[in-house]
Amino acid sequence: ALAWRTAPRAAARLLLGRRGIASCIDPSTGLTEDQKEFQKVALDFAAKEMAPYMAEWDEKEIFPVETMRKAAQLGFGGIYVKPDVGGSGLSRLDTSIIFEALSTGCTSTTAYMSIHNMCVWMIDTFGNEEQRRRFCPSLCSMEKFASYCLTEPGSGSDAASLLTSAQRKGDTYILNGSKAFISGGGDTDVYVVMCRTGGPGPKGISCLVLEKGMPGLSFGKKEKKVGWNSQPTRAVIFEDCVVPVGNRLGAEGQGFNIAMQGLNGGRINIASCSLGAAHASVLLAQEHLTVRKQFGEPLANNQYLQFRLAEMATRLVAARLMVRNAARALQEGREDAAVLCSMAKLFATDECFGICNQALQMHGGYGYLKDYAVQQFVRDIRVHQILEGTNEVMRMIVARNLLQG
Repeated sequence: ALAWRTAPRAAARLLLGRRGIASCIDPSTGLTEDQKEFQKVALDFAAKEMAPYMAEWDEKEIFPVETMRKAAQLGFGGIYVKPDVGGSGLSRLDTSIIFEALSTGCTSTTAYMSIHNMCVWMIDTFGNEEQRRRFCPSLCSMEKFASYCLTEPGSGSDAASLLTSAQRKGDTYILNGSKAFISGGGDTDVYVVMCRTGGPGPKGISCLVLEKGMPGLSFGKKEKKVGWNSQPTRAVIFEDCVVPVGNRLGAEGQGFNIAMQGLNGGRINIASCSLGAAHASVLLAQEHLTVRKQFGEPLANNQYLQFRLAEMATRLVAARLMVRNAARALQEGREDAAVLCSMAKLFATDECFGICNQALQMHGGYGYLKDYAVQQFVRDIRVHQILEGTNEVMRMIVARNLLQG
């Protein structure tokens, strides 16, 4: 009689249990056999290595380093990084499939892994051979972890106005300023930092790779957050921090372009994490409606709730199709890739938050208890509408594309 009260927090177990059943929301629909295989690996990992610990990581604010290193052994530390430096060399679509699957086990941890992957890709793509071989192997194995440093206390959406400055002195830069809301900050080893080496605006921005322990590099207090508690967030502070010129990615003035190209993939990645949370929440809602009784019959017999569940499933599939379409465009280097990434991030993160929130509502008061996984998906997914470019900025990018010329 109490079975529904102890519904498994591990939503990924539901995914595993139903993978062989035809379903209108089956995430493997349309995939190649290879893609189905690594999706299965990711789902299995999510169910066995992440979902059982998701609540503990959240409650105790544990950064699950060893679990992520196990994921790296499966190739998830540098998914779209070239194989010659330890990456898996997979496509953007493959990456989206993997992050969606992992996110069913712990959205917060997967979201950090997506940021880490973005950082390694930036070094792999824009670094010279010496930089690639110095940084990428230990990052792909997750022996070391990376953080992306763009946002500042005074420049969030207006990233091109950043003030952190790097003055060149001989073979070094002297870095001063601070970054805010940095995922992994203080616990990670490598920091990909956007800083101003020239005049105002985007053309004055360069990209430096810092390593923990450099003199002048320090961190603020660990932030207390609504969600994303399995990854630490701190300010990253530079006080006359000495950085070798050999740690600059690309040329001076190329930093803003590097940052934006990284974010195109980052938007696909975070949208994919939203898909995983929403899929898991649909399954949890489906389970709850089946076992919970009110007025003498299961909630699943209520037509209003049936309709809402149908809407949730439809929005999930629509979001997934949009994300995968944008991933293909980015992989192919299409001219419309950046705007499609923005559209996908906007649509998927908005819709998937709505799905998770509706799933919580369907649980009634139980959905608000931390004994039930659905509330954690709601808390972890909410920030996806803010980071990697707020959804308001995504609207601006789409509108500008429509109205230009």
